[in-house]
Amino acid sequence: MTEDAEALAQAGLAASAETHSAAHEAGIAPTGERILNQDEIDSLLGFDISGDDDANRTGIRAIIDSALVSYERLPMLEIVFDRLVRLMTTSLRNFTSDNVEVSLDNISSIRFGDYLNSIPLPAILAVFRAEELDNFGLLTVDSNLIYSIVDVLLGGRRGTAALRIEGRPYTTIERVLVQRMVEVILNDARQAFEPLTPVHFNLDRLETNPRFAAIARPANAAILVKLRIDMEDRGGRVELLLPYATLEPIRKLLLQQFMGEKFGRDNIWEGHLATELWSTQVEVRAVLDEQHVPLSTVLGLEVGQTLMLNASPDSDVHIRCGSIPLTRGRMGRRGANIAVQVTSPLTPAAARALSGGKS
Repeated sequence: MTEDAEALAQAGLAASAETHSAAHEAGIAPTGERILNQDEIDSLLGFDISGDDDANRTGIRAIIDSALVSYERLPMLEIVFDRLVRLMTTSLRNFTSDNVEVSLDNISSIRFGDYLNSIPLPAILAVFRAEELDNFGLLTVDSNLIYSIVDVLLGGRRGTAALRIEGRPYTTIERVLVQRMVEVILNDARQAFEPLTPVHFNLDRLETNPRFAAIARPANAAILVKLRIDMEDRGGRVELLLPYATLEPIRKLLLQQFMGEKFGRDNIWEGHLATELWSTQVEVRAVLDEQHVPLSTVLGLEVGQTLMLNASPDSDVHIRCGSIPLTRGRMGRRGANIAVQVTSPLTPAAARALSGGKS
């Protein structure tokens, strides 16, 4: 019996070891709980190994970023920025006298602090002020575009990439040329917003250090627009950042689905309304006289009884529409019908009613 017990114990230990090894290989803890692998942990937390910031957020990161206001809730922004791309294509062609293609990479919502930390240096940051909106915005020009613009404006050869010199600050000539390009872009932005609301974007200053370009709190949400500018074999990227605080005064305008919700009149609807109004039947009463009598007198009226009116054949007749007095006239006859000839203009009350209540 002792040898059988030892054999059973050894068999049980071996089976337990095999079970523990199989559970470990399957990712299951000895207590019966499953162990997550690295891919599942990344998916749960919402981290993307590819590092694509534009990918759809999942997991805990999606919950954290849900506080950001999506630009898709402001449909008019896409129309404004699409108009900006078309205007920039024309204006930059005139500015550089070269074949320029401007494309809209994407529009996204981002926190201001995260954007400052993600700016690839070296770069030039243009801080501008939206005068009518009483707030600021940020325009970032990357180094590739800076050297490309300088090369194009100073007569560089076509078909050759712009030469980059690392380890030195931007010269005065480079800053002046970039400033001229930024002013052209800001003027295009003014024209892009013009159909929606008049707003002037004035350049405030140029910075090369992101810490000196802080125009909002790090946790504040903002709209980031990435634009790609190509000049044959040269080019770069421009990023336009507008805090939501800047767009707040025109938020109702940006909520429009299309321009027609605000601009112009619907002539077709006006025509239909005018046609129906002219053909509408309105009840008009001709009042010969009014008397105030007790209710007992009214209840005592009998069939055949005559009511005496305080009016003569030459007395004016009051013409009313509901409770609104319209005008006055004289009673007469036209053929076999009783008629009223209007002798006075519309009363002030009727004129106010026709003008929509305006005095």
